Amino acid sequence: MTINSGTWLNLKRTVRFGDTDAAGVIHFLNIFKWSHEAWEESIQNYGLTVSDIFPTNNFENQSNRLVIGLPIIHCQADFWRPIKTGDDLLIELIPKKIDNGRFETKFKFRRHQEHIAQSLVRHQAINSLSHKRCELPQGILLWLEASSLNNGISLCE
Repeated sequence: MTINSGTWLNLKRTVRFGDTDAAGVIHFLNIFKWSHEAWEESIQNYGLTVSDIFPTNNFENQSNRLVIGLPIIHCQADFWRPIKTGDDLLIELIPKKIDNGRFETKFKFRRHQEHIAQSLVRHQAINSLSHKRCELPQGILLWLEASSLNNGISLCE
């Protein structure tokens, strides 16, 4: 399957009234919510399913299968301009493999080509039963590899 990386590394979002605070700008926590939603949309647009990435809570049926969790171990954000209701944003994802068990994604938020905010979210793969560190799931490794290639070829399927 060949997918243009622009469809899974460059996403759009419109700021809604409910995203803003009393001052009429986004509440700072929403940048992390949007970052996580953009990451989920990116992996789905790439060709992975949510069940490929997120473990179920039904561990009884998972006894023969390693269930990997991807908790966030670090996050940060910077804002350079106010983000207001009605703003149409382009979110560019820049994923990076750190090692076999960790990766991070930088999210650049733009409005009309102006870089207005940025976040960074780092994940650590863990065995969901033992909570010990482990290697990243194959789907995430493929997404990271394809993200580092500029030709946008999906390596899943």
